Amino acid sequence: MNKNLTKKPKISLKGDLDSRNQYKGWLYLSPALILLIIFSFYPLINTFRMAFLNGYNGLAIVGGESFSLGIENFKTVVGYVDFKLCLKNTLLLCVITVPISTTLALLIAVALKSIKPLQKIYQTIFFLPYVTNSIAIGMVFNAMFTRVGLGDLIQTQGIINNIIGVFGIEPVNFVNEGSSWGANMFVVCTYIVWNAIPFKILVLLGGLQNVNKQYYEAAKIDGTSKIRTFFKITIPLVSPMLAYVIITSFIGGFKEYSSIVGIFGEGMGPNGQMNTIVGYVYKMLDKANQGNASAASLILFGIILVITAINGYVSKKKVHY
Repeated sequence: MNKNLTKKPKISLKGDLDSRNQYKGWLYLSPALILLIIFSFYPLINTFRMAFLNGYNGLAIVGGESFSLGIENFKTVVGYVDFKLCLKNTLLLCVITVPISTTLALLIAVALKSIKPLQKIYQTIFFLPYVTNSIAIGMVFNAMFTRVGLGDLIQTQGIINNIIGVFGIEPVNFVNEGSSWGANMFVVCTYIVWNAIPFKILVLLGGLQNVNKQYYEAAKIDGTSKIRTFFKITIPLVSPMLAYVIITSFIGGFKEYSSIVGIFGEGMGPNGQMNTIVGYVYKMLDKANQGNASAASLILFGIILVITAINGYVSKKKVHY
């Protein structure tokens, strides 16, 4: 008799358990997946669709109007009279603020790590701007840099003009009507740097606290200067955190909008001279011109994608994991 026929078949419950666990996992994830599909994936797909429908208008489509496929929306956006200004403002805000805020955050994080007394209090103070409403902070900055004149009798200066007046410098029109583009850019960059530093300090300080102290002890024994230790030990060891804050800062910079509205209002500066690509998107949405708004959003998406890819490539070469 064949022995194989007499053996009892082995019953394995492993496969059944794995399938049950997968079922439970998908069940637990389903609420989050449903929300992502409704509020993230569908709007993204719909944005692509509207961008390639020539002259798409949300109000017109309700009346039964149809739109042809094409790239006219992109031509309209690129041909917009102030598109170059929006693009220039967006790029400059990133190029100026990201290096400054990242450098200052790293220096402050190193200083905080070396301070033992009142370290928690200082961390809380530096983190406060991050949890404060950006529109409210923008209004405060407007009051700080404003210059208000009420006839010949009353002249009210913001705190910044009062400070520079101590040194005999004439008041500067930073944010009021007639102010220059350079003065507006200075105020916005100051605000963005001040508002971006807290989060970067938190990330970099956490990275510094995880650095093995033996590296610093070895450098101290060898008599290495603090500057050389900073560039040869500190920066390489926190480079993953630096890469993270730089990439996220560029993404946030390209989406800058609320800070400018907080400082200048919906006009985006005198004659709209501080408008950005996101500002243009909101302007088109107010006119129910979703086609142009979607096209501008995709252009911005493409720019962010390219910059992120460049940052990722550089990070592979420079970051030490």
